[in-house]
Amino acid sequence: MANTSSAKKATRKIARRAAVNKNRRSRVRTYIRQVEEALASGDKAAAQAAFKIAEPELMRAATKGVIHKNTASRKVSRLAQRVKVLSA
Repeated sequence: MANTSSAKKATRKIARRAAVNKNRRSRVRTYIRQVEEALASGDKAAAQAAFKIAEPELMRAATKGVIHKNTASRKVSRLAQRVKVLSA
């Protein structure tokens, strides 16, 4: 257990930051799931609309440090490819 006041404050800061990151990660997963559900149903318009919302959310998570930049880019690229195949 933290003994010094600075260590106690650090613990509080870490807990607060972890809660924010958990919320952001959850939002990203939700938007990705919505795109994948639209793709699975074969709904082209819904998939494109969901992707349009999911892409900036992924990149925002990358800039905030929740996920790595390359991970976000890879996920966006793969989702875009699947949406493109569906609309073709």
